[in-house]
Amino acid sequence: MNRFTIPRDIYFGEGALETLESLDGKKAILVIGGGSVKENGNLDKIESHLAKANIETKVIEGITEEPSTNLVQEHLGTLNDFEPDWIIGIGGGSPMDAAKAMWIFYERPNLSFKDAMEPFNLPGLRTKAKFIGIPTTSGTASEISNLSVITDSETGVKHPLADFELTPDLAVIDPVMVESMPQKVIAYSGMDAVTHSIEAYVAKPRTTFTDSLAIEAAEILNEHLLSSYKGNQDSREKVHYAQAMAGMAFANAVLGNVHSMAHKSGPTFEVPHGCANGIYLPYVIQFNRSVVGDRFAKMAKRLELQGDTQEQLVDSLIEWVRELNREMGVPNTLKEFGVSEDLFKEHVDQMAKNAMDDPCTGTNPRETSEEEMKKLFESAYYGKDVTF
Repeated sequence: MNRFTIPRDIYFGEGALETLESLDGKKAILVIGGGSVKENGNLDKIESHLAKANIETKVIEGITEEPSTNLVQEHLGTLNDFEPDWIIGIGGGSPMDAAKAMWIFYERPNLSFKDAMEPFNLPGLRTKAKFIGIPTTSGTASEISNLSVITDSETGVKHPLADFELTPDLAVIDPVMVESMPQKVIAYSGMDAVTHSIEAYVAKPRTTFTDSLAIEAAEILNEHLLSSYKGNQDSREKVHYAQAMAGMAFANAVLGNVHSMAHKSGPTFEVPHGCANGIYLPYVIQFNRSVVGDRFAKMAKRLELQGDTQEQLVDSLIEWVRELNREMGVPNTLKEFGVSEDLFKEHVDQMAKNAMDDPCTGTNPRETSEEEMKKLFESAYYGKDVTF
């Protein structure tokens, strides 16, 4: 038996924010990142819509970096004092992931972080509040997904908290929220979405439902990501929807080694998540092609990439990813990103070990040993083709 879970309601399109006026509740905590959502007037719009629903609001701001256990604990007192019945994550992955983690421990104050890390074993939420995700970037799909990625402040290791309880109750995907995205954010979040679509399409728990969303999302990203990067607003809107479709796919099919590697190396080298995905994706495709080359070839055909044989089509898919990186200023190796060789060698063994414990490794289509994981990191550092 399979399961497919997405938010109860997804509102999208111009004016989607207006649905906030119909919420039933008294108080809402709004979790945001930096100042851009204030400066562009979108926070005012959101609070205005909530005011029409007679909902009092309080803002937690400054979630500008990937969230940690210390950050979550720091803000729990605000939730406990304010007692919201809605928690609204507004932003990219960091504010929404932080908001989800705050929600967990607001609902379940006696739960330990270690227990929360157990995949698909969270106790029931929604005894105090429901959750809304409003994305201001086009990639993480946290407004759709059942994940919250949190760094353990004691160890510095990033862990995905995964459970269908974390699936938001409501997603509001309004293109007005991404009209002024900086180019670097477009690039990094876009490569996150590309990775979601490809990894979900080949992950072990994939289904007919997730396949259709993953491959359609990839096609839209192929047609519109570069155009969005260059400033076309119509393309930016389409990418905003495609990333949510990719999110529906990976939230149910899970992901693979690209994300395991990004989760465990991002904090160590200060590589933004989407950038890390863009770097690792070609190497993991090379690693997985012996098991799911037919599926990579099928996606390449859907994207109308060049190639007469399966091998040629998979090569074209790899080159497509690398060309997207080049066009948008995303490095194709860790060395190109600026990670020193000494720092890489110092951490690669531990990163490989940590990546083996990541839930995404278990759903990668090809079984992976710790030694192979290390070799993947080395290939991505030096830019060497994966031939093992």
